[in-house]
Amino acid sequence: MGPIPPGLPARLDQIFATDGLFKRLYEEITAQSFPVHSRRRIELEPKAVSISAWSPTVVPGLLQTASYARALLREGDPRASDDEVATLVRARMARQEVLKGTSPPDFSVVICESVLRRNVGGPDVMREQLSALLVHGSRRTTVLQVMPLSAETHGLMDGSMSVLTTTEGPPVIYTEGIRSGTIIEDPSTVRLLARSYDVLTASALSRDASASMIRKLLEAS
Repeated sequence: MGPIPPGLPARLDQIFATDGLFKRLYEEITAQSFPVHSRRRIELEPKAVSISAWSPTVVPGLLQTASYARALLREGDPRASDDEVATLVRARMARQEVLKGTSPPDFSVVICESVLRRNVGGPDVMREQLSALLVHGSRRTTVLQVMPLSAETHGLMDGSMSVLTTTEGPPVIYTEGIRSGTIIEDPSTVRLLARSYDVLTASALSRDASASMIRKLLEAS
C-alpha cells in the first residue's frame, strides 16, 4: 500500500460526511511519525489560528521542500534506510497541509540569513528551496522575514522557537534543540518569549527586503 495523499482524508470526510474523522485519524498517524518530544507540537499545528516561528539554523519544517528535508534527514541518520527516510520526508510534507487549506493560520516566520546561505543538499536543492521560500513569502497569510547577519544580539539566539495559538486555550511555545524539544505553557515564560519574538521581528528585515535578499541569493546561485 502506498502513502496516503495529504489531501485525501479531508476529501473522504466530505464524501462520507464524517465530520473530520478521517482528517483526525490522519493527523494522529502523522504525529506518530515524529519523535516523541515533537508530537505535541504536531498535534497543535492543525488546530492553530496563528503560528510564529524563529529558526537560526535550518529552514523551518513547514517551509521545507522535500529535497531539502531529505538532505537534512539523511545527514541526521546515516544508517536509516531509503524507505525510512522517505517515510519521514512524507510526514514532514504532510505537516505543511496546515498552510494550504482554505483557512490557513496566520503564519509569521523569521529565518536567520545564515540559513539561506548554508549549502544543504547541494546547489540544486538550495535553488529549489530559495524559490519555495519566495512563493511562501508571497502568500497573504504569511509574513516571512530574514534576520541579517549584521543584526545585533537578541534574546532568542540560543535556539529555534514556535508560538502556537489555538482556539482551545492560551498560546504555548515550543523550543527545540538537537534531538530534543520542550512545550512551554507557563504564562509568564510564554509572555517573556513572545515579547522576545516581537523584538526579533522588529530587528529583522522587512517583508519586501527579505524577499529581495532571497531573490538575489537565488540569482547568484
